[in-house]
Amino acid sequence: MARKCSVCKHESKEAIDRALIGGEPLSAISALFRVSEDSLYRHRANHLSKALVSAAESKEASAADELLSQVQDLHSRALAILVRAERNKQDKVALQAIKETRGILELLAKLMGELRNQQTFNITLCPEWINLRTVIVNALDPYPEARIALVERLVQAERRGVTQ
Repeated sequence: MARKCSVCKHESKEAIDRALIGGEPLSAISALFRVSEDSLYRHRANHLSKALVSAAESKEASAADELLSQVQDLHSRALAILVRAERNKQDKVALQAIKETRGILELLAKLMGELRNQQTFNITLCPEWINLRTVIVNALDPYPEARIALVERLVQAERRGVTQ
């Protein structure tokens, strides 16, 4: 005769399920609810509702999309500041904007690496696009007006989603 799952009959089953779906360590859940880690492992593998897991994954994907959107907005704003600084010949401000833009690009590349398994693809986050864009913009250093025009158009395109 098969034993009944101790987690399924536990009085705090819903809270345990939420903790499992939330990615809490089995050791912490075990200590909190006084259920063995083995029981938690078996419950997660065999009884945890697929719909609950799917909903949690969907929520995580939505949060990741929002984070990417916020970082992209920061990137566009930093580029806009860079354009204004270069236009007004404010070298200190331009250098700071370049530094901030570089940091944002590094963050975008890191996020892209972590989210590479998502089905949606955004070229503005692709490390190859970021590298190519940097090479093109840097190649225009001797031609400040052309560089400013290019950066302005890139910012506009990214805001409109043309490069997505």
